[in-house]
Amino acid sequence: MTEQNIPKAEFAVIGGSGTLSSNFPTRVTDSDVKILADHLVFDTPYGKTAELRLFEVAGKKVITCKMHSWRSGVSRADASRQLFWTFREAGVKRIISEGGVGTVNKLLDIRDFLIPDDYLDLSVRKDVGLEGKYLLIMRDALCAQIRKVLIESTRKYFSGRIFTRGTYANTDGRHFESPAEIAMMNGHADIVGQSICPEVYLAREIGACYAGLYYVVNYGEGIRKSWSHEELEDIFYDDAPMIGSIILDTIRSLSEERTCECESLRKETLLKGIYDD
Repeated sequence: MTEQNIPKAEFAVIGGSGTLSSNFPTRVTDSDVKILADHLVFDTPYGKTAELRLFEVAGKKVITCKMHSWRSGVSRADASRQLFWTFREAGVKRIISEGGVGTVNKLLDIRDFLIPDDYLDLSVRKDVGLEGKYLLIMRDALCAQIRKVLIESTRKYFSGRIFTRGTYANTDGRHFESPAEIAMMNGHADIVGQSICPEVYLAREIGACYAGLYYVVNYGEGIRKSWSHEELEDIFYDDAPMIGSIILDTIRSLSEERTCECESLRKETLLKGIYDD
């Protein structure tokens, strides 16, 4: 399938480890969901995309991918470029990402939810963009409007602890962090993962709102003496349908009107002539 056949959709869901085992949204019990197309692959200037799925919930069209489109043989930077180039061509204006994360804040426990309002980029993938035609102002990088509805939806489906703000520290992976790295982040971040960057930059570059739902699945090294890989595995399989339900309810509940400032924080670059076609 070529770029001329990319379907239009206002919403995108970037699936992470939280929904991976549920083949989102197929294992979620929701009468509003209808799969419209599957196994979609598109040509982009950065290579072919991973397989994408198009579905509809409450009349709203959504494009989704598995595990941030990460896959063997493709750099994570290119996987993100392929994905967001396709989102732009599809007309996506609202993006919800999710994932399992580790703790940095010692007060957090496994199976806590956190909907962050800020991020800390500790990756080395700093220059992952599309054409570079915009100056990206990263104030309020995580959409306040989507975050509010995500919090409300999470409360409907989850009776445990929900943290409504916090900072997500992004590292490169694919390994977990060392005790020294977690100690360095302590006091500067609350959770740690590997996906929010460059996604948050690319979302702003295409003029889309972006927010994330993150589930604590392990303790950062040094926070507790040890943590169980078996418990991590149980969370991936047992809680995936709940996470999917929260995301679908958020899409269903979001108003048509964008009341946030996200789009206005993308400005034309001041470096005219450098990034022009």
